[in-house]
Amino acid sequence: MTHLKEGDKAPIFKGLDQDDKELSLDSFKGKKLILYFYPKDNTAGCTAEACNLNDNYSHLTSLGFEVVGVSPDDASKHQKFIAKNNLAFNLIADTEHEILNAYGVWGEKKMYGRTYMGVNRTTFIINSEGVIEKIFKKVKTKEHTKQILDELNLS
Repeated sequence: MTHLKEGDKAPIFKGLDQDDKELSLDSFKGKKLILYFYPKDNTAGCTAEACNLNDNYSHLTSLGFEVVGVSPDDASKHQKFIAKNNLAFNLIADTEHEILNAYGVWGEKKMYGRTYMGVNRTTFIINSEGVIEKIFKKVKTKEHTKQILDELNLS
């Protein structure tokens, strides 16, 4: 598991979005990126987080941010999730866990006494030079935009 920290260069990634178009870290060169990793489309917490970012998307873009979500779901699940919630941003289908592993968010989880592998919900704020500015490991799904803006002193 990779242990990234604030100030590190963001790992280079390439992945396919919901429309099978390639997105990479280079796609966002010169822009600030909110790269958020979440476990599964259409679950309560993941929907709350996506909708909160989407509800504030125009404000985030006005501040120079792009938003991209990454989960192990496939492109067709992402398409349905985007359509159901009218999401304005792209979702990367990382079914092989390559990006999830590069960012160190795929790992062991425990719930109800059961241990399994899954996505540890994490958000990385990557600056326009490709450096990790902030990492959120304790994401407040229903107020994630406020959490991000408060931490970056942009609220």
